[in-house]
Amino acid sequence: MKIGFIGLGNVGGKLASSLLRKKFNLTVRDLNKKLTNEFQNKGAKIANSAKELAEQNDLIITCLPSPEICTEVMESADGVINGLSKNKIWLEMSTTDETEVKRLGKLVLDKGATPLDAPVSGGCHRAATGNIAVFVGGERKIFDQILPVLTIMGKKILHTGELGTATILKVITNYLASVHLAALGEAWTVAKKSKLDLNKTFKGIAVSSGNSFVHETESQVILNGSYNINFTMDLVQKDMNLFNELSKKLNTPLEISPFVLDIFKDAQKKYGSRAWSSMVVKRLEDKFDIDFRASGFPDELTDDEKEENGYEI
Repeated sequence: MKIGFIGLGNVGGKLASSLLRKKFNLTVRDLNKKLTNEFQNKGAKIANSAKELAEQNDLIITCLPSPEICTEVMESADGVINGLSKNKIWLEMSTTDETEVKRLGKLVLDKGATPLDAPVSGGCHRAATGNIAVFVGGERKIFDQILPVLTIMGKKILHTGELGTATILKVITNYLASVHLAALGEAWTVAKKSKLDLNKTFKGIAVSSGNSFVHETESQVILNGSYNINFTMDLVQKDMNLFNELSKKLNTPLEISPFVLDIFKDAQKKYGSRAWSSMVVKRLEDKFDIDFRASGFPDELTDDEKEENGYEI
């Protein structure tokens, strides 16, 4: 199977690297020529346009920063849709809007191709080792067909149902992660002002009912002071907005989500749209003139889990 991959950013670049590492026939496309040159030097082919990439490959993967950018890549004159034909597969791995996935999916079906949405969850450090989780929505027969590819990019693969269901689930999980992160800021503030040993506090939370994936990962780079989680404020806001808009479509007014979004908006105002998202806790460090530093924590997360082929859960 020939694979084309569009979007070589923090997540996409790592997913595409896993495919290249496993010797798949890979063609890539990104506006950043430095990134495409790096892939070319490792053996990947380069497409001059999204349309050309779609014409030359069986499986076309997009992993892009926003629904707007994905729409442009898909629908422009030299975009993916104009390069699709019968039996090709479009795999949307961006975190995007469920309505937009379905709309674009209809255009893909009109070309005789098949759409699937397949966002990932688990952090960039796990994307780098192929140990990230992958949610997949769409036709089961096509899911089975590309499962060998999915199990190279991710470890735990979940077929969520029809097209769009994976996107909804991903937006939900990102919402929960954002809430956990905002709550950690308050937890670390109380721990620091109570003069607790922060190393022991980290361990205590990790073995308690208050533990979370966000604590196990992001608390480490918070305590180090680098905050480097490879995910930025603007992306959190995009994901939170997607969750809030989904709740409005469902006529389900929410309480916590709009409040947490305001916290992240304030953090972005203070530290910039490209600041690491974990710097949301710095609002409280600055407000109370404290810091959450502790020794022995890394400045960037790495995945020490053994890389192995994934499987469906």
